[in-house]
Amino acid sequence: MAEAAEAQPQQGKVAQFMQRKNIEISFQRYAIDALSAMAQGLFASLLIGTIFNTIGNLSGVQAFNDVGGFASAMAGPAMACAIGYALKCPPLVLFSLITVGSAANSAGGAGGPLAVLVVAIIAAELGKAVSKETKVDILVTPAVTIGLGCALAMLAGPWIGAIATAIGNFIMWATELQPFLMGIVVSVVVGMALTLPISSAAICAALGLTGLAGGAALAGCCAQMVGFAVISFRDNGWGGIISQGIGTSMLQMGNIMRKPAIWIAPTVAAAVGGPVATCLFHMTQNGPAIASGMGTCGLVGPIGLYAGWVADGVSIGAFEWLGMALVCVVIPAVVSWGVALLLRRAGVIADGDMKLD
Repeated sequence: MAEAAEAQPQQGKVAQFMQRKNIEISFQRYAIDALSAMAQGLFASLLIGTIFNTIGNLSGVQAFNDVGGFASAMAGPAMACAIGYALKCPPLVLFSLITVGSAANSAGGAGGPLAVLVVAIIAAELGKAVSKETKVDILVTPAVTIGLGCALAMLAGPWIGAIATAIGNFIMWATELQPFLMGIVVSVVVGMALTLPISSAAICAALGLTGLAGGAALAGCCAQMVGFAVISFRDNGWGGIISQGIGTSMLQMGNIMRKPAIWIAPTVAAAVGGPVATCLFHMTQNGPAIASGMGTCGLVGPIGLYAGWVADGVSIGAFEWLGMALVCVVIPAVVSWGVALLLRRAGVIADGDMKLD
């Protein structure tokens, strides 16, 4: 009994310390906030670098390729800093994560983004724990954050990267083996992840999802974004077309919680678009893996698809452009509109169900 009584004050002190340091061990903080921030860091480095490189390749202006190279090289630091920002790190910890991100991304190899996610979260929380606890904070905080973060990156980074790569390779292998079935599964799952308050882009990047599976993932994301943009036109007009079609379908999450049936039409469109991409057009998204999970957001998905064609030396003709148009825009729009029309006539959904605030 006495030991239990002593343990309670100790637990209380730990809880108070965690609260004071803003260290919150939760699914929301790590799997949603940090993961979503990581995707933004990737967008602000590797993705934008790819776009600059594509412009450089098309225009022949070397300066664009130079900028693209600089941006892409900063993927690890950008992801780690974004994660630290999401975890509300104090400045010294946030800046120290630049080094940690570079180390983790390098050690993780092809699975670098997942290594950065895990290592940066641990390093950030350790840094927050010691921040401003000593009179020599300017030395202690970066030493702990960088020292322990880089040590973890070197020890665990290769293993984390290998696991991520193995999972990604398995999904891509399965999609090659069963393009119809896996085309549906990958398209629907990744598309739904895009609409949920988690990051489909970060998931695709962490798993290195490219190739045929990347094409299916792209189809699913486009189905959600374009689908919701089209079927909610009555409620949101052209503003909704833009905000969802080239923004994000995540805007509909509140409406989905109130009426899940509105999610049926875009999800059916994803189930149709996925196998069309994998079986009919053999669409391989071999640009950056993050582009597989971006859909039509900022047109990043189609740009990534095109960048992959260029990198692979594909002879781009009418068949490729037709596939892109059908998978990214036409099928999501037509199938979603048709299914939604049936649902409206059946009284399952109604005007106002998808109104955005």
